[in-house]
Amino acid sequence: MVTQIKLLNSGNIDKELIRPDVVTDHEVVEVVRAVIEDVTVRGDRALIEYTAKFDRVELREEELSVSVTERDSARDKVPEKIIQSLKLAADRIRKYHQNQLPKSWTIKEEGAMMGQIARPIGRVGLYVPGGLANYPSSVLMNAIPAQIAGVPEMILCVPPAGNGKVSKYTLAAASILGIDKIYKVGGAQAIAAMAFGTDIIKRVDKIAGPGNIYVATAKKLVVGTVDIDMIAGPTEIVIIADKQAKVPFIAADMIAQAEHDSQATSILITDSSPLAEQVNEALEGQLGSAARLDIARSALNERGRIYVVDDLRVAFEFVNRFAPEHLEIMTVNAHECLSEVKNAGAIFLGNYSPEALGDYIAGSNHVLPTGSTARFYSPLGVYDFVKWSSFLSFSKEAMARISADAMLLSDIEGLEGHGRSIKIRLAQDEDQGPNGG
Repeated sequence: MVTQIKLLNSGNIDKELIRPDVVTDHEVVEVVRAVIEDVTVRGDRALIEYTAKFDRVELREEELSVSVTERDSARDKVPEKIIQSLKLAADRIRKYHQNQLPKSWTIKEEGAMMGQIARPIGRVGLYVPGGLANYPSSVLMNAIPAQIAGVPEMILCVPPAGNGKVSKYTLAAASILGIDKIYKVGGAQAIAAMAFGTDIIKRVDKIAGPGNIYVATAKKLVVGTVDIDMIAGPTEIVIIADKQAKVPFIAADMIAQAEHDSQATSILITDSSPLAEQVNEALEGQLGSAARLDIARSALNERGRIYVVDDLRVAFEFVNRFAPEHLEIMTVNAHECLSEVKNAGAIFLGNYSPEALGDYIAGSNHVLPTGSTARFYSPLGVYDFVKWSSFLSFSKEAMARISADAMLLSDIEGLEGHGRSIKIRLAQDEDQGPNGG
């Protein structure tokens, strides 16, 4: 048996919820805090030393930046078929996210006008994991919403591989999007550089992108100096399935999440005991050919669950309390079930809508809230790269209509000066001029 099969009902949901591991590793916090403080003091020199220490790559200052020539040369080494796939993904992500553009608005009254102006954040820093990893999809998912929002400046920080280079696939994605400020810097030092700035890396207003525990901790520590997208933890999937669902599909999707990380969570909830048993058998069979077998098996053994319920309404009760990053609904009436979901990062309906489509090519964003934070966070989107300013304009007459109420409220709060700033305007004669005579 790969994972546990258990009965689930309304009475034991709280007991069965797999709570996210909270990042409270004090040693990690202290290491990251020291890195951040060092980068703020020594800047690029510190970046070079930490790159040598953590990534085992020796770079000179002039090598921290990826030139446009280096970027485009890397793209030329990527097979055209992959370039076309990246372009298709970019087009679909762009089409999806263009629907999220916020709008400025205005309310007009007699003698008064109020409203809100939507403006893009000025400068954004994107973090993309590197080293031995290739994550061009992370470039697309983070950068395209920012571009649609109208962000005028964007930089990319990627840890270098052992040869001192950045993944050609990551650079190809950056080239397709026209990102030309790319730096070979990773880890907590990259977050520090983007938050506080160095001679080479200008400070940003917001940082987005996934990373390991050191990156996540660094993002947490710089909040307030800059904004961040979210604190991402291990990935999660919950699958709700009835007896018509396809067993091989369910097993494959559970393994797809489990192969990310030994801390990943894969859960199936079904009202069919035979299906539960069949999925567990299929997991064993498919794991035999899994490329990341040890990781996937460890995740399924430790954090995998198969629950059997009498009624699928219990499954949705579980989902709304767990608030998973990914939710797949493989039931005969999947679309009708959508209204039952209150808390989930991304929802996939039907047998032929695997979560993997959302990771790469469907168009929706794969940067999603984890650790039950879908209760209050949303997927990354255009709105994350926009800020709003309110404005108002009142004539003397319009101000006078609501001044008594404003002064009354200032009195009960004990802020006499606020009331006086209104009263003095009411008392001033128009013929005294703008300076009071």
